[in-house]
Amino acid sequence: MSSIGPKGMNQPRILITAGPTHEPIDRVRSLNNQSSGRLGISLAKAAVGREARTTLLLGPTHHAPPDHSLLVTKRFQSTSELEVLLEAAWPDHDLLLMAAAVADYRPRNPRLEEKLPRSEAGLTLELEATPDLLAGLAERSRPDQLRVGWALESKENLRSRAIRKLSRKHLHLIVANSLETIDSRSIEPLVLAATEDGPRELSIPSPRMEKADFAAWLVDEALQRQRKLSG
Repeated sequence: MSSIGPKGMNQPRILITAGPTHEPIDRVRSLNNQSSGRLGISLAKAAVGREARTTLLLGPTHHAPPDHSLLVTKRFQSTSELEVLLEAAWPDHDLLLMAAAVADYRPRNPRLEEKLPRSEAGLTLELEATPDLLAGLAERSRPDQLRVGWALESKENLRSRAIRKLSRKHLHLIVANSLETIDSRSIEPLVLAATEDGPRELSIPSPRMEKADFAAWLVDEALQRQRKLSG
């Protein structure tokens, strides 16, 4: 895809989330997941490669984002921090690629000012559900804003759960990938689009792709669809 306009001024503005969340238990401990942020960073590279002004919200990962004049990177640790960044950034963007692995649960009463002592009796944590960030954004989106979500599921539940999430979160596209792709350089994605006739599977270049190649394809696909929304 050719770039449009100088320094991406005529390109849709892209907001990308990437990496895991760390939900604090106390001052030094947290609940986290195994997301590497590799795919989200690849999406950011593809976006700026198309001269799109891009914001990357990046969780705790050792993978470095690209250094590019069109990219602004902001870091987060927890779901709460990501929620604040998303709500502030989304009104100024046209396309969301929500690749971050956001926690479904977090400790209800984290002890942020201390380190809990070790006890032979063990430790019981009470967890609460985190807010559904994508569903919340849908209620505050403009008609020309396009939202792409992710579903990380076991292979046997991949399609059914992706279809439910596509509808429940009011997404335009959803990328479903299996648990085996965590921290891998490649991905076997199922990509579904919401249509008036129900979910439709999109044809991708190859059943298994390097994450960098898939990111480039997905950014092109999402940009084309967002332009149709904006007229």
